[in-house]
Amino acid sequence: MEDQSVVDVGDVRLAYRTWGDPFGSPVVLLHGLGASAASWEAAGSLLGREWRVYAIDLRGHGESDWPDTYDFEEMCEDVLGFLDACELDRAGVVGHGMGGVVAHLLAQEHPDRVERLVLVETPAPFPGAAGPAVPPGGPVDYDEAALAAVGAQLADPDPAWAEGLGEIVAPTLMLAGGPGSTMPQARLQDMASMIPDCHLVTLGGGHRPHEADPEQVAQRITEFFTS
Repeated sequence: MEDQSVVDVGDVRLAYRTWGDPFGSPVVLLHGLGASAASWEAAGSLLGREWRVYAIDLRGHGESDWPDTYDFEEMCEDVLGFLDACELDRAGVVGHGMGGVVAHLLAQEHPDRVERLVLVETPAPFPGAAGPAVPPGGPVDYDEAALAAVGAQLADPDPAWAEGLGEIVAPTLMLAGGPGSTMPQARLQDMASMIPDCHLVTLGGGHRPHEADPEQVAQRITEFFTS
């Protein structure tokens, strides 16, 4: 059963959804640009059969605060603060698109907090590797300023992001959407080769495989977390 809550992290209030046994091992889900925790609803409920799942609305999205200041470093600190507020010492962290960038930055900068890392259709940290921005289908609820600011960082990422991939110690699974994706798939392979313990799997399903086939994505994540 899904529950919805909020937590104050610094000056930002973050909304989040949860599934699963409150005493289960924690898994944190981070959504893509222009989406929200709702994009994880199907996959999150399936993962909740095995784990305690937390899906966060990142700043500027969904029911979380829209503070008019947006960058990946701030979102990374928001997630770190969320882990602290929820008393989660270590968690499996799963990110789609923009959320995957937040996830791998968290794994680089705070390796003690990330048990395992899953990057779903996450843009490689190279100029031009994000592909064209495609708004999510259906109703949207986000601050347009967030899309502009984050989009600019994705188009011209900090070189330190790529350099830091080699510092990720968490076992990592990358899930690619295949030919139907708007994201350059070859760059995902380049990114995977730079992470020390990383396995890349092409699922198909385009840029949002967790929505196109939540059963397969949940199964892949569960198998990875239990391997």
